[in-house]
Amino acid sequence: MSALEAMRDRRSWSKVTDEAPTGPELEAFVAAAGRVADHKSLRPWRLIEIRGADRDVLARALNKADGKKGYSSKPRRAPLIIAVVADLGSKKIPAWEQEAVASGVAHMLSLALDEAGFGVFWRTDDNTRSKALAKAHGLSKSEVLLGWLYVGGKPPRSRPVRRKTVDAAKHLSRMPSGRRRSKKSVDAG
Repeated sequence: MSALEAMRDRRSWSKVTDEAPTGPELEAFVAAAGRVADHKSLRPWRLIEIRGADRDVLARALNKADGKKGYSSKPRRAPLIIAVVADLGSKKIPAWEQEAVASGVAHMLSLALDEAGFGVFWRTDDNTRSKALAKAHGLSKSEVLLGWLYVGGKPPRSRPVRRKTVDAAKHLSRMPSGRRRSKKSVDAG
């Protein structure tokens, strides 16, 4: 499958089965996804693998960030959760670029996982950047949490998948030709 076909076929899976990639499989996918920004060895990101009982740590932190007690049920929706973290510590690279690279790695990883037969769902939360979630993920002061990839097996579908394509013409434009120079500036030049 070509990269174009993989992008066209990819979809989010809000419900997944208990099947998940092994640690070594995940490492191979991450190694490939990390090539998203390979200029100057740009690596302002890291991923946190959350499986099994570690999901309870996330479940408690989600509720704590939301001002609730107990455990959120959300982390039990997938056997593997991958936290996406941007490291904003570099003074040479703008924060937006560091976050863009981390996000790009997450999207490339979701494509690789999808092609390998796993369902992936990107999730974020109003409290993603809360102290409770930063502490639960062991983030340093220069790191920010962007969200999570929920990963599992693709369940059988009972009805055909409707794939809506993006109307590229609504999202693609040409560079404007620039401002017209005023008569005053033309006369002066």
